[in-house]
Amino acid sequence: MNTEPMRLNKGAERRIKAGHHWVYANEVDQQASPLKGYQAGEVVNVIDHRGKALGSFMVNPNALICARLVSRRADRELSSSLIKNRLKQALALRQYCYDQPYYRWVYGDSDGLSGLVVDRFGDILSVQVSTQGMERCLETVIDHLVRLVQPKGILLKNDGKMRSVEGLESYVRVAYGEVPDEVEIIENGVSFIAPIMTGQKTGWFYDHRANRQLAASFAKDKTVLDVFSYLGGWGLTAGVNGASHVTCVDASGLALAGVQQNAERNGLADKVATLEGDAFEILQQLNEEKQRFDVVIIDPPAFITRRKDIEAGERAYQKLVEAAMKLVNYGGILVSASCSMHLETDRLRDMVRSSARKLERHAQILAEGSQGTDHPVLPAVRETRYIKAIFAAITPNL
Repeated sequence: MNTEPMRLNKGAERRIKAGHHWVYANEVDQQASPLKGYQAGEVVNVIDHRGKALGSFMVNPNALICARLVSRRADRELSSSLIKNRLKQALALRQYCYDQPYYRWVYGDSDGLSGLVVDRFGDILSVQVSTQGMERCLETVIDHLVRLVQPKGILLKNDGKMRSVEGLESYVRVAYGEVPDEVEIIENGVSFIAPIMTGQKTGWFYDHRANRQLAASFAKDKTVLDVFSYLGGWGLTAGVNGASHVTCVDASGLALAGVQQNAERNGLADKVATLEGDAFEILQQLNEEKQRFDVVIIDPPAFITRRKDIEAGERAYQKLVEAAMKLVNYGGILVSASCSMHLETDRLRDMVRSSARKLERHAQILAEGSQGTDHPVLPAVRETRYIKAIFAAITPNL
């Protein structure tokens, strides 16, 4: 541990004392503690401008987020015992919330392990590391994961964009045991096969689990359009819950092949159709063909990944919401979902409102969803809350 503390500018400690976990480079007193004096990945004490300790933080002097909380106590290392205890705490929480071993076991800062994500697919684990500090501890993390649940295999899916921001190399490799090309996931009573080696992110998206179940509750005997479907998480959950027909749309032919595989797996092959192509173009085509659906679900990738993308990203979301609303049968349901942390729920709600006014529809918001309990939110760290979903009934204009 570096014995030279990192001193913050006057007032910069307020966010940390209020509960936030990150220090930004422009909050550091560069004269008292130049960032170039620290090594990426090491742990240092952070102090306020008066010298009062704020806690122990892992640092990366080359990143905008230059320090991430390890402990509110000073002189705490990312030790083996600390990592073990936090993995155990995270596991206990998930086991309390779920009766089957399919969930996000570790969700970074929310579980006190900034830069670490662990998704559990039964006896296979998919691990992502996105900080220098956690990369240094990777072997210790793997060792404790093995001891805690005795998995058959652990995959390091370290090919995310955040690694380049931290100055880390990109790679995918098996860290322990044997990992198959595909894994089974049980979610909301539905069985899915996901390509863990080549799939998006860790191979699956657990974050919308509760929202998928809620959407499915509206789908019995209804037609469903699932846009940006990936492997059919929304649409096939609706199908298993009694939807009369499901259409899945995605730009990836491989993803749609997975939809068909998962449809057959759940006895839905005769109820599921797929459309491959650009979502905006397909929505326009469906509208021109005057096709309508009882439940329309849009769950796009993050259109806003950085603050500077907010304006352009919000225009894209607005266009998407409007195009989707046109396809909802009167009396039907629009589910507008987002995984963009920089898109506020208020803005997504307002997009539903403005689209309804423009299209002369009457929109009634029935529910608003957030992320699953395996993605716990830190109340002072808004960045840990990124999932949102608006469930709106669409009827003729009053």
